[in-house]
Amino acid sequence: METKILLTHCKDEPGLISKITNICYKHQLNIVHNNEFVDNTSGHFFMRTELNGYFNDQTLIADLDQALPDGAKRQLVSSSRKRIVVLVTKEAHCLGDILMKAYDGTLNVDIAAVVGNYDTLKGLTEKFDIPYHHVSHQGLNREEHETEVMKVIEQYQADYLVLAKYMRVLTPSFVEKYHHKIINIHHSFLPAFIGAKPYQQAYERGVKIIGATAHFVTDDLDEGPIIKQDVIPVDHNFSALDMAQAGRDVEKNVLSKALNLVLNDHVFVYGNKTVLL
Repeated sequence: METKILLTHCKDEPGLISKITNICYKHQLNIVHNNEFVDNTSGHFFMRTELNGYFNDQTLIADLDQALPDGAKRQLVSSSRKRIVVLVTKEAHCLGDILMKAYDGTLNVDIAAVVGNYDTLKGLTEKFDIPYHHVSHQGLNREEHETEVMKVIEQYQADYLVLAKYMRVLTPSFVEKYHHKIINIHHSFLPAFIGAKPYQQAYERGVKIIGATAHFVTDDLDEGPIIKQDVIPVDHNFSALDMAQAGRDVEKNVLSKALNLVLNDHVFVYGNKTVLL
């Protein structure tokens, strides 16, 4: 007996929930959890169904294809633990949080490796018996450096790449290779303060909240589909440094919450936004 997750999204029409659940019943599958959402603006239907039983994947998908509207997307995914490769530069707080939460089971994930363009976080990573690969960017252009990084990543067959304060802008070819498989934490409440030095930007604007945003990476810098956001209050007493220090806790918490959603298949990407079920 297995547990799998059926992800369905398509043009909305009457009776979709009944059609999908009846097909699951026909296949003698037990529905453990079911969530659905209709975007009334676009007329689009989303449904996440957690199933338990004995699966004949091809027959189940074929039955769904006959019942669902033209152009429907459906995916049956295993509930098994996902594998990630984490990319880092020098800051330890997001990586440390992921390592600890994977260690104690808070995050149901297999951290296959950590890759850094500096060796600063090698010692931290190896305390958790996880391989660390130092791939220096010095003396290389972006494309050359990414080629070397990809050689490492491809050894591990990761489901997702996580940019845990990886302070390098990725090329379009790299992003395309891992389409909607790269998760970034941005130290700002997007779409505000895109790019470098967001806390300095926030300080100069006299903001009253600071936040963090986890999102999928696209070719548009810091503008990919948003997965999770959060904020904390600040005031005129906070310097830019104070804001940066306070922001680290928000960043690591937002990133781990976003990872939990993605790794457990709660996230639909639709256009340049997400639906969380």
